[in-house]
Amino acid sequence: MLDVRRLQVLRAVVTSGTVTAAAAHLGYTPSAVSQQMAALEKQAGTPLLERVGRGVRPTAAGLLLTEHAALISSAVAQAETALADLRAGRTGRLSVRYFASAGSTLVAPALAGLRTAHPGVRIDAQLTDPEDPFQELVHGRADVAVVVQAPGRIGSGFRLVHLLDDPYAAVLPLGHPLAGQETVDLHELAGEQWVGCEPPGPCLEAVTESCAAAGFSPDFAIQSEDYATAQGFVAAGLGVSLMPGLGLRGRHPGVVVRPVRNPEPVRVISAAAREVSLQQPALSDLMEALREAAVTAGPVAPSR
Repeated sequence: MLDVRRLQVLRAVVTSGTVTAAAAHLGYTPSAVSQQMAALEKQAGTPLLERVGRGVRPTAAGLLLTEHAALISSAVAQAETALADLRAGRTGRLSVRYFASAGSTLVAPALAGLRTAHPGVRIDAQLTDPEDPFQELVHGRADVAVVVQAPGRIGSGFRLVHLLDDPYAAVLPLGHPLAGQETVDLHELAGEQWVGCEPPGPCLEAVTESCAAAGFSPDFAIQSEDYATAQGFVAAGLGVSLMPGLGLRGRHPGVVVRPVRNPEPVRVISAAAREVSLQQPALSDLMEALREAAVTAGPVAPSR
């Protein structure tokens, strides 16, 4: 294989017309340049230079390799420019994975801010498996993942940024005996039929573990993995439910929402990214934008 550095020495010799001038330009000694040319000719298997008076000129092979050396130099310069743009956050691509209820409240405003600050960065945002979106990071399919209940599951080499604590509240049909209370003790829902609104995974675990602490296991009579649909089932009198604040941004008129205590289920929402990737300005700025979006979102107050 031809040595790229020697090709650039050949280009300097051909451009300057003499070994001595090329050596001065490159900061080498004339002897070192001559040695580089001898080694390159051995690699090429043919003469590359011929003497003309006190100078040299390229053979056909030398001229051919000089032209390719110029192309290589140009490609390297373009690569350096592209790398500088990427490191500065002017270009690149970010893959973001999130679960449904975090999309409109956290991810959308964060990405809008990122697009303003880094218009040249392409964004790939996709709804992901709610059971464990962190796996998207582990397998290299995402740069950032908005995750739930991540502490204890995240390994070394990853950064976890806390966004918000999202408490669950009791969702009851109008006229329910508990609807007139200011707060519902979780054990008071033990004998009810339930409308499920979470798929298997950390969000459902926050509910079932709290119910277990209150001494019962919820009786899921109806299952829906969509908060709006689940509210419709509750409003129809088919059961009660626990839903997180982010899932109650759109409130059904046929339900009332009350705080829950003893205990209060809470899902912890965080943003996860690889430590090494945080050197990218765009990714670092996205993590900060997600944090700011979480502050703006704030908790959802139960209906009175």
